[in-house]
Amino acid sequence: MNIYFIIILSVIILGYVFDTLIELLNLNHLTETLPKEFEDTYDQETYLKSQRYLKDQTRFSLIKDTISVCVIILFIVYGGFNSIDIWVRQFNQNSIITGLYFFGVLGLLSQIMSIPFSIYNTFILEKKYAFNTTTIKTYLLDLVKANMLLIVIGGPLSAAILWFFEETSLAWMWCWLFMVVVQIVFIYLAPILIMPLFNKFSPLEDAELKQTILDYTQSQEFALKGIFTMDGSKRSKKSNAFFTGLGQSRRIVLFDTLIENHTTQELLGVVAHEMGHYKKKHITKHMIVSVVTLGMTLFIFSIFMNNPLLFEAFKMTNLSIYSSFVFFGLLYAPIEMILGIFSNVMSRKHEYEADAYAVNTTKDPESMIQALKKLSKDNLSNLTPHPLKVFLEYSHPPVMSRINAIRRT
Repeated sequence: MNIYFIIILSVIILGYVFDTLIELLNLNHLTETLPKEFEDTYDQETYLKSQRYLKDQTRFSLIKDTISVCVIILFIVYGGFNSIDIWVRQFNQNSIITGLYFFGVLGLLSQIMSIPFSIYNTFILEKKYAFNTTTIKTYLLDLVKANMLLIVIGGPLSAAILWFFEETSLAWMWCWLFMVVVQIVFIYLAPILIMPLFNKFSPLEDAELKQTILDYTQSQEFALKGIFTMDGSKRSKKSNAFFTGLGQSRRIVLFDTLIENHTTQELLGVVAHEMGHYKKKHITKHMIVSVVTLGMTLFIFSIFMNNPLLFEAFKMTNLSIYSSFVFFGLLYAPIEMILGIFSNVMSRKHEYEADAYAVNTTKDPESMIQALKKLSKDNLSNLTPHPLKVFLEYSHPPVMSRINAIRRT
């Protein structure tokens, strides 16, 4: 039997079993006793509601993953990729255009399968817990806009990548440099051109909050393009805040739902935390890791590209670079998981550092702690996740760990 076929099926099945066990461990780690630290923020009913939310989300995720795994295995075993490849080749286009057709058909099939799950999660599960505010019109417009961006931006980028690997020597290196430039350009352009397609960004109107933030950013010598609110409430009652852009294009964005539920000092703590990521050069460090990882991935891909045994595992009639990308993605999954764990470890360390920066510069640890508690309550976060779940998947430390670290600062 083909060795790649065995490896890929093993990766898919073992990955699914492992993920399922982690989710079950996480559910079994729940406790009905409200942690004492949160008694001033949660009532018992809200705490139990957060646990019901976790259970429902986990069950939904397990059902979705089970169906997805069964579909991909059947698709591989019965030569689904080869059927698509034969169909797109009948249009007699060059290899790059044919590759775009191939990616497009796979993307369409993936979307057809994912939309029912997305609809259920948005309009039934999230609505059940009073989170969803998305209208059918907004949902459909988001879908159309996302697909248009995929065609207008994703299409040319995919074509360029295929061209590098078909027409240049040391293709992985040239493609790597090209993708790094693209990433940097998008960091600058996303806040200006892409994000406004989905949300409305308005200058912050709260005079007291705006002045408080401006006074703080000036005291930290932090240049800003502006402070904005985002209409996150058009889709969900969950709240968040973030920085976006680089250099002089940097801007603070606060969800309107966040502003509604927090005091000025709590919001300042949230902003100071996000600023801490910049001051501690976390963004730069993550970009460096991302760039190195991308280069390594492209180099390894160049080794497996057009591998006859790999194509045989997928019952393919013809070799192609565009198919190689898809098959390599499945083969690369274990390495991707390991890199993801490393990335999460680094991210959690950076979150602690950003918290410490916020507390040290605002001199107000209690407001930061209250902000974290309220965010957990507003988003019905799991207060007691299993340590293994945290280690493998959490990009942020559990809120209790963050609060304990702040108290030690």
